[in-house]
Amino acid sequence: MKLKEIERTAVQAWSPANNHPIYLATGTSAQQLDASFSTNATLEIFEVDFRDLSLDMKQKGALPASNRFHKLIWGSFGNGSAESSGVLLGGGDNGVLTMYSVHRVLASKGDPVIAQTEKHSGPVRALDLNPFQNNLLASGANDSEIFIWDLNNFSVPMTPGTKSQPREDISVVSWNRQVQHILSSAHPSGKAVVWDLRKNEPIIKVSDHSNRMHCSGMAWHPEVATQLVLSSEDDHLPVIQIWDLRFATSPLSQLEGHTRGVLSVSWCQADPELLLSSAKDNRILCWNPSIGEVCNHRPRWYFRKRYCTGLIFHISSSFNNLDPFGTGQSLPPLQVPEQVTQTTLIPPLKKPPKWIRRPVGVSFAFGGKLITFGLTKAPGQQMQQTYPHQVFISQVTTETEFLLRSKELQMALQSGNLLDYCQGKIQTAKLPFDENLWNFLKVNLEQESRTKLLKLLGYSKEDLQKKLLMNSSDDVSAVSSSSSFFDNLIPQHMSTLEIPVTEDTDGLISQALLLGNFEGAVELCMRAERFADAIILAIAGGDNLLKETQKRYFAKQKTNLSVLLSSIVQQKWQDIVCTCDLQSWKEALAILLTYSKHEDYTQLCDMLGARLESEGDAALSNDACFCYISSGNVERLVECWVKNHETSSPLALQDLIEKVMVLSRSTEMLRGTAGPAPGPVLAERITQYASLLASQGCLAAAMNYLPSSSKEVSDQQLRDRLFHAQGESVGDQQPPPFPYARVNVGVIKPAAAKGGSILEGAAHKAGPRHPEKVGPKLRCSWLGKREESYWLPEKFTPLAPITAPVMGVPAEPQGIHPQLSRLQESGQSPPGAPKEGGLQYHQLPRESIERKELPPEHQALKATFEGLVQRCSAVATDPKTRRKLEDALQRLECLYEKLREQALSPTILMGLHEIARCIEAKNYPQGLLVHTQVVSSSSFSEVSGFMPVLKVLMTIAGKLNV
Repeated sequence: MKLKEIERTAVQAWSPANNHPIYLATGTSAQQLDASFSTNATLEIFEVDFRDLSLDMKQKGALPASNRFHKLIWGSFGNGSAESSGVLLGGGDNGVLTMYSVHRVLASKGDPVIAQTEKHSGPVRALDLNPFQNNLLASGANDSEIFIWDLNNFSVPMTPGTKSQPREDISVVSWNRQVQHILSSAHPSGKAVVWDLRKNEPIIKVSDHSNRMHCSGMAWHPEVATQLVLSSEDDHLPVIQIWDLRFATSPLSQLEGHTRGVLSVSWCQADPELLLSSAKDNRILCWNPSIGEVCNHRPRWYFRKRYCTGLIFHISSSFNNLDPFGTGQSLPPLQVPEQVTQTTLIPPLKKPPKWIRRPVGVSFAFGGKLITFGLTKAPGQQMQQTYPHQVFISQVTTETEFLLRSKELQMALQSGNLLDYCQGKIQTAKLPFDENLWNFLKVNLEQESRTKLLKLLGYSKEDLQKKLLMNSSDDVSAVSSSSSFFDNLIPQHMSTLEIPVTEDTDGLISQALLLGNFEGAVELCMRAERFADAIILAIAGGDNLLKETQKRYFAKQKTNLSVLLSSIVQQKWQDIVCTCDLQSWKEALAILLTYSKHEDYTQLCDMLGARLESEGDAALSNDACFCYISSGNVERLVECWVKNHETSSPLALQDLIEKVMVLSRSTEMLRGTAGPAPGPVLAERITQYASLLASQGCLAAAMNYLPSSSKEVSDQQLRDRLFHAQGESVGDQQPPPFPYARVNVGVIKPAAAKGGSILEGAAHKAGPRHPEKVGPKLRCSWLGKREESYWLPEKFTPLAPITAPVMGVPAEPQGIHPQLSRLQESGQSPPGAPKEGGLQYHQLPRESIERKELPPEHQALKATFEGLVQRCSAVATDPKTRRKLEDALQRLECLYEKLREQALSPTILMGLHEIARCIEAKNYPQGLLVHTQVVSSSSFSEVSGFMPVLKVLMTIAGKLNV
């Protein structure tokens, strides 16, 4: 693309690479006249500012010159001083060679001419500065004259040796880019001479045997000291020859692509595989000389071109249509004879230029793989030789302790020796809570687990028996006296049985018993609070009477012990769970272990754990894990653990998975079948654990942990990725179901372009490697990058034009291409450009895009996040912070779009709402913790568009204290 433009009939020179800003110097070209026939000469310096989008360049200095220029170069001589910007050296007519001070030209102070000489006998057409010693200048003119100048002493030059024979003009001189004392010169006859300044004589001459080479340009290879290129200006032999001085009998290779004479060549100093050439066929070609192929081309008339800093090439056009007489009408374009050019297909660059190409690179891949590469420096040998590039794949493990513990767990699960594994965990536990937890898990693996769980709760039959014995030994005397007391209760000489039938309580009870009315007798005993007699009579009266009596007894007795007796006798286990003091949860669990039926036990334990979670403090909520272990409820254990413990770090996640896997295995052993499919919380943690294992290279282990019955899309995608990442190690295993939606992608064959348009000139006839027809070709190029080409399908419908600025980007300013606009309005083409058909533009109807409304349940998210941006913007003073906030506001649109499309998982939505609540409460540290949990448990592709900006927002808000 065109970046800058000035209209001058001039030669040009770029400022040295280490100069900043970038300047371009122009000097009025010799032997070229415009329509005014003016013979004045001017030296001008322009600043090239690519931040300015206009085509114009600012003139920073101008100087009238006494001679027009054949050659102009910019050297860094004198750059040691703070004010110096180097020197300009111009070769003019009549053997004039002038050295200018760039600083004085820019400042318009003092005499800018440092030195001037007329030692040459004719026009000075060739100049070059030594790349190793910036004070050495080589110049060439007529009659085979070559001088070597020391810029410190510009009066007396030296010669590289005796003039070459036969004597002729010097068209080019060039210093070798690797050996500082080697200089070459080229003649229009096609002969090139290589000089050794140490020997002060020519050491080799090369020339084409056809004697048709009219040498117009020469350049040394930037890296290989023995190679150079020569270009031919002859229309009958428009070639570029690559010579190697080790095989100087004939060219090493020949680049043929131009149809008319080559005017100039320039070899990129940053990438030897890029060579520019311009020719009379209105084209500039970019070659890869190592393989002899054209990388890219530009159709236009070019006279000279050179590489600049940053590898931007500048083109100097010899022809223009200025208005020298001020008549208000531009001159008609110069008619350059059109050439029938054989079109060839020019492929895009096969690899990036060297300055874009990374010399080394590193990238992480799935499975903890680290891919690294480095470009080996090729020795100075033949360009055709290729050198292999090595790519290294290594396994990276960053969590050593995590992997060690994971392997221990895998070995225990595979061997089934979980009891020893639990015992090891008990011995290494650092906290009493962890020790008790592993004791519970271990007991679940053993026989008679209920009895052993009672012992862990502190209740043992053996201990109780000992306590009873100790209590009885304290009252031995009381026991002996009691036996004699009972002996005395039974009279030895008992007379007759007297049955009272009086009207008192005893008499009424006797009368009821005589009639078999146990209910009445019990009623009388209860009224008299003779509870023991009532219970005995109720036993004789049957089960129903006994139950009713017990109920009435417990209704009258309201002590702690009576409540316990009531629940046990009446088997009201749920009442114990729901009404017991939470500090007595161990006693409640002991009652369940002792009395509850197996089918009710699991549900009752879960109810007790739920009470501890919902009603208890942090410590009691943590103790709910014991209840869930007792019931074997893995999902509830995970939910409780995640609620009270951090699981984002690898070791913390390993702690949870160890307990989950042991409890799951004990439940399977007890039930004899596999447990139910994991719930969403457990599945999320297992997927996170499997992903972490995969990142450390344990692909097979990660595959084993993933539940095969899970319906979660993330689990299925991870399983598919793990399966294919293992390669041949999976053996005969069947691949998992394909977890992605299948999309049938049709192949569109490119077709030939139809109709006359400017795109038609860019189309090329397909060669043998591209037999199918191709359609119109769009080209796109940018600063410092190669040109990209895109083929359009046969039936191509362009999108509707963008008629309004998008996301606040200003529309393109008018008049940014004034010259092109004038040419289009007048129907003219640039000078020498190929004749093309007229362009026709059709305005397509404007498309209306209807954006969906944000769901009502998520509108609070938008209000919260945008409100936070506004609060931060109101107090932020740092420009960098304000730019971040503006960018955040735009990137939040990605989140809103996903919310409109309902493309986020429930877990992410819950996390976003939790973050919003933290923002509303101004609890930004907690919001960042929730953010970390959401990111670690979600797919990167799902949250990468908006989660980073939320973190930036909360960080800024925390710093600004808003």
